[in-house]
Amino acid sequence: MLYLLYKYFDINIFHYITVRAGISFFISFGLTLYLMPKFIRWAKAKNANQPIYDKAPKNHIQKAKTPTMGGIVFITATIFSTLLSAKLDNYFVIGSLFILITFSAIGFKDDISKILSSDNQEGLSPRAKLFLQILFAFLTSLFLYFYALNSEFYIPFYKYPLFDMGFFAVFFWTLVIVSTSNAVNLTDGLDGLATVPSVFALFSLAIFAYLSGHAILSEYLFLPNIKGVGEAAIIAMGLIGALLGFLWYNCHPAEVFMGDTGSLSVGAFIGYMAVITKNEILLLVIGFIFVLETVSVILQVGSFKTRQKRIFRMAPIHHHFEMKGWVENKIIVRFWIIALISNIIALITIKIR
Repeated sequence: MLYLLYKYFDINIFHYITVRAGISFFISFGLTLYLMPKFIRWAKAKNANQPIYDKAPKNHIQKAKTPTMGGIVFITATIFSTLLSAKLDNYFVIGSLFILITFSAIGFKDDISKILSSDNQEGLSPRAKLFLQILFAFLTSLFLYFYALNSEFYIPFYKYPLFDMGFFAVFFWTLVIVSTSNAVNLTDGLDGLATVPSVFALFSLAIFAYLSGHAILSEYLFLPNIKGVGEAAIIAMGLIGALLGFLWYNCHPAEVFMGDTGSLSVGAFIGYMAVITKNEILLLVIGFIFVLETVSVILQVGSFKTRQKRIFRMAPIHHHFEMKGWVENKIIVRFWIIALISNIIALITIKIR
């Protein structure tokens, strides 16, 4: 809508992606701050509380009456700010909206099933959830392959593509989106733990999107020039604003959790941003905390199945530190610090090519 003011009424300021990204940030931030207390009151009245896993650390019992599904609010705020600020005929914007809507729908179905049954294990079956994630990620990847994105494969610190993946890119992009979605979901176990690393990751990827979409800057920095991808930075900034508004209520002690409604969609969008900016490999650094959490689960399960021994006291790894006696706030802030450092390293790669 704002872009139309530039196009038809010659209000030049709305031509700039940076301006519309800033507006998107403040719209979603303000809207989330305004709507979240109303949602919390509604959720408490309806007993839409977070069911606690029976094997979780004992201190999690006090979280049993905390409302969940806060992702509904900040995803809605992000979509609203996108509709106002971004070019809606842009392929990358269309893909972004599809990812946010479909993955939040998967998470909502999972959350609502758990709430109605009052059992953390009674949501969508793992098989059904994974099938839906793969389906929607595959459809998005197909759309990108045929309409918006070339299939060249890039790695950090090297300015040229290594090779062309061809149609295999669709499967690779699907893997990246689904893996990131589940990685963020695994990380979302403590108050604000997944929120701030997601903000850092989105900010880094928004920078890459803006630079890659700019013909002059991308050429100067030896980044792949991807026409139109800069518009995705507007959505990323909108989601950052919404997540910061959510953090106002999600910081320890949390008044609301994002639930799978939020974590699956945020993770999928981070993976999507990595795909469209050609940073699938660098995502391992950008989302280092999410990688760490996921690897800890893989190692724990693998070790127990092969040796009948556990590597960690509990997985994901943030629970391991809880079992060791670390207070929740210390774990959260230290993980935030690691996430910040990893994203600074990722941004340094922009110039080292």
